[in-house]
Amino acid sequence: MENISEIDELTTEKKYSRSSLYKDAWRRLRRNKLAMLGLAIVIILILIAIFAPLIAPYDPIERIKKDSSLSPGKAYFFGTDLLGRDIFSRVIYGSRISIEVGIVAVGISVVIGLFFGALSGYFGGISDIAIMRMADIFFAFPYILGAIAIMTVLGPGIVNIFIAIGILGWASFARIFRGSILSIKNKEYIEAARALGANNYRIITKHIFPNSMAPIIVYATMNVGVAIIVEAALSFLGLGVQPPTPSWGKMLAESLDYIDIAPWMMLFPGLAIVITVLGFVLLGDGLRDAFDPKLK
Repeated sequence: MENISEIDELTTEKKYSRSSLYKDAWRRLRRNKLAMLGLAIVIILILIAIFAPLIAPYDPIERIKKDSSLSPGKAYFFGTDLLGRDIFSRVIYGSRISIEVGIVAVGISVVIGLFFGALSGYFGGISDIAIMRMADIFFAFPYILGAIAIMTVLGPGIVNIFIAIGILGWASFARIFRGSILSIKNKEYIEAARALGANNYRIITKHIFPNSMAPIIVYATMNVGVAIIVEAALSFLGLGVQPPTPSWGKMLAESLDYIDIAPWMMLFPGLAIVITVLGFVLLGDGLRDAFDPKLK
């Protein structure tokens, strides 16, 4: 009974410590003005993507009275492109592609990375060596070239973008999770859970994973910006989202030959990419500082 009581105390203490960690992190995050700016940008972008049909004044894929290459004005905030489509509406709807790619593709990377990171860090041995050497191969291969190669094989399309970016990004999450497991798998509360007969799955999911969330959250947030840039690059090269679906990268590609006569066609989707990536980078940087135990 005394052993069980001690284990309960350790578990309660760990849960309280973890809750305190997140509360302190949120308190530090709120004091970081740049991080809060990044959070505001991300929230606004998500709201724009959700309510795009209510915000966009025109259909993003239909021509508007043959008004092509009109400069920005009261009728068309961002002007129109060569086909007479409203650029403002296309930028608004393009946010949906960026959000989908950022969340889904990074989510795939996280799931794969956590699985292989758990195998590598918790069980060690041959599995650790094999997984880390496989991760080294992914680190050695240029990210964008790998995405282009996968998209060339799979073909263009939003689903294939999810697969390409998700597969290429798992190695970093695996290494982060492996490092977290190595640092805490021999702690007292892990030994207590093991002594009570908890299986490996329960130990990893109930004890190790919750205490490893901080670095994963930080890296995932910053990696969303990378995924958005890669999607824009693939769409720019014609390997990503296909017309007439609005995509910021594709809009840049379509406006490249007309930058001298209609610079607004490239300006606004380019600004959308910069502001979006900046928002996720600022938020991720702020989260890193907030979760840093040295600042506590």
